[in-house]
Amino acid sequence: MTDIRNFTLNFGPQHPAAHGVLRMILELDGEQVERADPHIGLLHRGTEKLAETRSWVQSVPYMDRLDYVSMMCNEHAYCLAVEKLAGVEVPERALYIRTMFDEVTRILNHLLWVGCHALDVGAMTMALYTFREREDLMDVYEAVSGARMHAAYYRPGGVYRDLPDRMPQYEVSKWKNAKTVAAMNENRQGSLLDFLEDFTGRFPKYHSEYHTLLTDNRIWKQRLVNIGVVSPERARQLGFTGAMLRGSGVEWDLRKKQPYAAYDKMDFDIPVGVNGDSYDRYLVRMEEMLQSNRIIRQCITWLKANPGPVMSDNHKVAPPPKADVKSNMEALIHHFKLCSEGIHVPEGEAYAGIEHPKGEFGIYAISDGANKPYRLKIRAPGFAHLAAMDEMARGHMLADVVTIIGSQDIVFGEIDR
Repeated sequence: MTDIRNFTLNFGPQHPAAHGVLRMILELDGEQVERADPHIGLLHRGTEKLAETRSWVQSVPYMDRLDYVSMMCNEHAYCLAVEKLAGVEVPERALYIRTMFDEVTRILNHLLWVGCHALDVGAMTMALYTFREREDLMDVYEAVSGARMHAAYYRPGGVYRDLPDRMPQYEVSKWKNAKTVAAMNENRQGSLLDFLEDFTGRFPKYHSEYHTLLTDNRIWKQRLVNIGVVSPERARQLGFTGAMLRGSGVEWDLRKKQPYAAYDKMDFDIPVGVNGDSYDRYLVRMEEMLQSNRIIRQCITWLKANPGPVMSDNHKVAPPPKADVKSNMEALIHHFKLCSEGIHVPEGEAYAGIEHPKGEFGIYAISDGANKPYRLKIRAPGFAHLAAMDEMARGHMLADVVTIIGSQDIVFGEIDR
């Protein structure tokens, strides 16, 4: 009679539900998970080391490529760390723009997450719905920065430029006739703020469609309820942050507890879960999208009423206006020094953490007074969540591993930095 023994299975790195290049070694007893061992490093690009050889501003685009679904949020933490070190004051209008785009980014992140999570679990339609709304928000990214994903829009001292007065328009082509194009351009006649205001008015209706598709869906609940349960105490011990922590019932949100940008002036709620399972984490993120929509509307109202500068007037950090460069020798010198050497940040160390869509994303920077970081350490929220994979998956079925990975909302750019 043969011995019954466990067998080992490679989950990924090519698995469509691995969300990147995750290789997980699963020890299975039949279809039940006995042990889950995540192996990381396949995507490693050495971002922290690269930052030591780039000027402070040159490292901003590297931040976009960490969690490549939450681009501007990554930039925000980095800029906050540099500003803390350099003692730079950011204009109020730039603070509101950052707050607004952080929340646009949060909705972008959660839309991709819920679409792909549903796809992993077997609900095909959801991704088509969520990508429809992502297109509008990607257009907002493109209008303000010129790029649909890797924006490099935030800068130490503020943002790259003010919000455009006009949204890009669709044009008549052999694929779209004049009537179709006119309908597509109907809400693009005004400024970026007008377009975004129109989107925030439409979004709750779209959001209710997601709920109709998933929230009370029998199969969805069978796949998520009581899967990957983490108690509040254990969530704290494991270093969970963001929706992973709030899904376990811990009301912790840096936007409320340690406000930055203009969050102290915003009115919004922190959704929390009760059971700490995958379904609660789903509900928390769903509600977060509506709260983000609420914050964006408040920012739009303020920004429409309050024009002003969007970049620091400290020309040791931010370049002077082009007109001054052509007529003022001091401005020309500042411009030359910034373009040739970059910012010189005083000696010291600083940590800045933000409420990133995936949890607490932090940048710890050390400066030795040079024009580049002496050391940069990135605190990626997904790293701590993935580390808990063994504990969350143990005792569950193989199919539940996909659900748990989906509920963690991991992106490998930040884990394998």
